[in-house]
Amino acid sequence: MSATNGTVPSEGLSLRVLGLNSGTSMDAVDCVLCHFTQKTPYDPLHLKILKFDDVPLPQSIKKPVFNIIRYNKTTPEELSQINVRLGEVFADAVEEFCRRHGFDLEKDIDVVASHGQTIWLLSMPAEGQTRSALTMAEGSFLASRLGKTAVTDFRISEQSVGRQGAPIIAFFDGLVLQHPTIPRACQNVGGIANVAFIPPTSRENGGMSGIYDFDTGPGNMYIDFAMRHYTNGEMEYDRDGLFGAAGTVNQEIVDTYLRELPYFSLPPPKTTGRELFGDQQAYDLIQLCESKGLSPRDTVATITRITAQAAVEAYRKYGPKTADGKLDVKEVYMCGGGAYNPNIWKYMEEQFKEDGVRFTMLDEAGVGGGAKEAITFAFQGLEAIVGRPLVVPQQVETDTPVIPGKVSPGKNYRELMKKSVAFGGAVEGDYLPAVRQMVLDSVAF
Repeated sequence: MSATNGTVPSEGLSLRVLGLNSGTSMDAVDCVLCHFTQKTPYDPLHLKILKFDDVPLPQSIKKPVFNIIRYNKTTPEELSQINVRLGEVFADAVEEFCRRHGFDLEKDIDVVASHGQTIWLLSMPAEGQTRSALTMAEGSFLASRLGKTAVTDFRISEQSVGRQGAPIIAFFDGLVLQHPTIPRACQNVGGIANVAFIPPTSRENGGMSGIYDFDTGPGNMYIDFAMRHYTNGEMEYDRDGLFGAAGTVNQEIVDTYLRELPYFSLPPPKTTGRELFGDQQAYDLIQLCESKGLSPRDTVATITRITAQAAVEAYRKYGPKTADGKLDVKEVYMCGGGAYNPNIWKYMEEQFKEDGVRFTMLDEAGVGGGAKEAITFAFQGLEAIVGRPLVVPQQVETDTPVIPGKVSPGKNYRELMKKSVAFGGAVEGDYLPAVRQMVLDSVAF
C-alpha cells in the first residue's frame, strides 16, 4: 500500500523507555519511566508516565566534574575516566530506581535514554571555535551493565546538521501544549532558563508548524552558586525562595547587567551555558553586589531578579506579537527547579498582568515540571529506535531533519529492531513522519 495514505500495514508500537538526565546543578539523576504506544506511524503517539524519581549523585563524581566545568581544565586521562565513571553512576541510578519502585529491569524496561551529564556545550562558537557538545555517561557501559539498548548524545546529533544542540524542547512542549485557540509558552528554569512558544493550531502555520524556542539566560545556576557560597555548601539552592525573599533587589545592578551583556540583545536562535553563566561569572557578580554594600540576602534577591527579568525582557523582545505589537501569549506553563521559586514566577506574573497572561505549573497539563527534561530524552530515545526525526522548530539555522542520539546495542537490540521494522518498515522514504500529535494517558505522580 502507499506510504502516503496513512494505511500502511503496521504492528502497533509499544515500548517502555527510561529517560535519564542530570542537570547543571548535578544534584541527582532524574529517572522517568515512560510507556509509549502508537497504532501506526500516522496515528497520535500515546504517552503514559509510569514513574518519576531522582537518585542523588555521589560526591565522589560531583567534585571532579564540577572542577572540570568550573575551571575549564582537565586531561585526556581524566576525561576518559570521568566518562566511564559517569556511565557506571547512571547505571547504578537505574538499578536503584528499579529497586525503589519494584520494576523488573529485564521485563519492564525496553530502552534506556540518557542525556548524561553536560561537561561543555559550545552552541554559539566565537571565531576560531567549533560548535560542539560534550555530554558524558558512556552508553556502552549502560547497555552492558543493564542489558538494555541505550541511546545517548542527543545534542551533538542536532549540531551535526547545523543547529545549536539546545534547548531541544520545543518539539515536546508543542506536543503537550498546542491548543486550538490559546497561544501558549512553556518556561523552563533549570540551570539555564529557556522558553518555547506554541501558537494555536487554528492559525496558519500554527501548532507544531510554528513552535520555536531559545535560552533566555541564567536560570538557577547563579542562585545555586550564591547559596553554596553563603552557606559554605550547606544549602545548594534557595528552597522556596526564602533566602532571596528576605533581601532587597538592587535594580541598578540588574538593569546594568542585562543591558551590558551582549547575549541578552541577540535574537534567536540562541543558546547558552556555563561559558557565559558559570561559577566564575556568578562569583564576579557576587563580588560586584558586595562592593555596592549588598548583604547576602540582598545579593541572592538581586541575582534571582536577573533570571526573572531576563526572561521577561526576552518575551518582550523576541516573543510572538499580535498585529498591534503586543505579546501574543495568554498562558505560560512553568517547569524546572526554578519554577518553585516564587521570586521568579511571581515577578514574571506581575510583569504580564496587564497583558492578561495566566501563569501556571506544567503539572496542570499532565507533565510533572521536574520530570519534563528526562521525559524529553525518553521521547528522543524512542525516536532513535524507530528511526524518526523530531519536528524541527522555527527560527533555527537549518530545517534538516535528524534522528536523535547514538545507539549502544544491548542484549535486546535485535528484538528492538524487529519491533521497529514491524511498526514502520513498510513506510517509504528516509524517515518515518515526525510526531505532531500526542495524547497523555493517565500519569503516576
